Amino acid sequence: MNIPQIRMQSQDAKIQLNKTPAKQTIEQRKATLSIEQPKADMQIQKTQEKLTIDQTQAWRDMGMVNPVEFARNFGQDGRQAAMEGTARRAQEGDQLMKIENGGNPMASQAKRNAYEPMKGFNIGWIPSHNAVKINFEPAEVRTEVKRNEPRISVQPQKPVINYQPGSVETQLKQHADLQIDFVSLKV
Repeated sequence: MNIPQIRMQSQDAKIQLNKTPAKQTIEQRKATLSIEQPKADMQIQKTQEKLTIDQTQAWRDMGMVNPVEFARNFGQDGRQAAMEGTARRAQEGDQLMKIENGGNPMASQAKRNAYEPMKGFNIGWIPSHNAVKINFEPAEVRTEVKRNEPRISVQPQKPVINYQPGSVETQLKQHADLQIDFVSLKV
């Protein structure tokens, strides 16, 4: 007996995709930057230091004085010597007036006035302690600083963007196919 049979063979359709990728480039250029720092304003004020050395007393101790002071001292010493001499002579005159009281005032006065008194010796050219006076006034320094702000200038640059779009192409790679056969089988 013959049994009819249907044979079907199918093939699916195939699609092919061709892609071109998109391209994008971004370039960021550097910003233009300018920085300027002005110098600070600075003022310095200084008072002069002062050193004084007074050696007047040291010169006096050594007997060296200016002419005016020398004349004044010499005059005072002369006046003092004259007053002492006058007092001594007045006293001697009083002693001679009272000769009747006894003693020998003329001989004692002659003996006392005949010889200069012994003079003492001492080193006179060494100045006394602290005869030289030193005074120092230090300088004063005043500093004034005014800070100046920096000047900063920035100019940003826009980015450069390039974009190339991609594409997709679709094609039929393989058509669909269906084959039908009728076959009779003998059993």
